[in-house]
This record gives sequence, structure tokens and C-alpha cells, in this order.
Amino acid sequence: MHQSLSVDELNEMRGTPVLASDGDKIGSLEEIFYDEQTGKPEWIGVGTGFFGTKRLLVPVEGTNLDGERIIVPYSKQQVQDSPDIDGDEVSQDTEAALYGHYGLGYSEQRSDSGLPEGGRTARDTGTRSVGRDLDTENTVTRSEEELQVGKRDVESGRVRLRKWVETEPVQTEVELQRETVRVEREPINEVVSNAEIGEAEIEVPLHVEEAVVEKQVVAKERVSLDKEVETETQAVQDEVRKERVEIEDADDPNGRRR
Repeated sequence: MHQSLSVDELNEMRGTPVLASDGDKIGSLEEIFYDEQTGKPEWIGVGTGFFGTKRLLVPVEGTNLDGERIIVPYSKQQVQDSPDIDGDEVSQDTEAALYGHYGLGYSEQRSDSGLPEGGRTARDTGTRSVGRDLDTENTVTRSEEELQVGKRDVESGRVRLRKWVETEPVQTEVELQRETVRVEREPINEVVSNAEIGEAEIEVPLHVEEAVVEKQVVAKERVSLDKEVETETQAVQDEVRKERVEIEDADDPNGRRR
């Protein structure tokens, strides 16, 4: 069941996602175009593209509100292929092309409902985007650019952890023992019976300690890499354009502006 939407309701929905009939997102509600005679909404302007820079028009007729979403009875491709518009008003020729694109009948007969008699058709007057006050006819729209800053992740460098082998001399001291011979003489004066005088020889083995070097691998330290995130504030500078509005009094002979 379709809802009848008012300008106030649609104004409160600015920025709301606009979905196609199959649920695919088209863009966001940016503008409302209404009939200058009846004040009833005729078209919604859908902002698409980067920062909503491209504007597409979709008929308000048949549009539904679903919570925080707006659903239109058209496919995303059909909306994207709709005729382009220029400025804040929709001419009669452009409106006729839009109605034809969306398969709606077009007539130049007027009706009090904001739609022509006999069906969903346009009037012979144009429509323009809604401003702050529907009763204000002599208005201009002042716009300005706003700086939109995003963030992206880029590689700032690489850190490599590697190990290599170095050879260095080391020195340590060890105590070694060596056997030596000391000759001891003990005087005796005894008579020895059955003793024979002749040659004799004894042999005593001597021992010495020597250093034996062996090497073993011992783990001394574990080294790893861990990443930390630091936050810093960076000033981003650019130039944005702003429209200014001034009033020039044509009846003032001095041409003063106020």
C-alpha cells in the first residue's frame, strides 16, 4: 500500500537512503521538488556518486517509507538512466521526458490535487526544488563546498628482523696439573747380607693435564617484532568555494548595496 507523502515528511527524511524496488541502494534523499501552485511534492532528488555529486529525479508517486529507508517502485538502472536536469527548476519539457521515462502518462490539464485529471500526469507549470519556506517565491539558493576528509591505509615502510653469525676470539683460564720427579736421598749405614753389587734401573711414569676445548650452543635471548599503533593529529588544508549573497538597490542612484 503506497503512502501519500508530504513535503514536511520528506524534508525530515533528507539524507535517508533511497532503495530500488529490489532493495539495491540508489543513493540518498537530497532535494524535494514540489508543485508551485499546490505545494505538493512531485519529485525527490536522489544524490549519487562520490559525496552525492550526481542528482537523479524519481516521482514521489508510488514512493514508500520503510523505517529509515525510502523505497521507490523502480529498478536502480531505470533511475540511473533518467533524464538529467539543470538548476533548481524542472522545465515542462524535462518533466514530460521524466514522466515518459518512468512510464507515467503526461497531460497538460490541471487539477486541484497537484496531478492532472485522469491519472498521474504533470501540470503545464514547472516544478522547483523546495526551499526553507514554500510561500517564498523570490529566493536564491546559496551553496558552499565542504571539506570531506577520509582516511586510507598506505604502507609507510618495512622493518626486517634477521640474524647473522659473527666470529670473535674468547679467552679463559684453566688450571692444569703436571707430575714432576723429586729425588730424595736418605742416608743409611747397615750391613746387608747376600747383597750384590751391580746395575739397577727403575722407571716411574709421569702425568700431565692438558686443556680440552669443546663448544656447545646455548640460547641467550629471544627477539621478536611487535607492532604498535600511534595516533597523531594532522592538519589537512585545501580551498573550498562559498557562494555569497548581496542585495543591490536598483533605485538607489548611488548604487549602494544592502
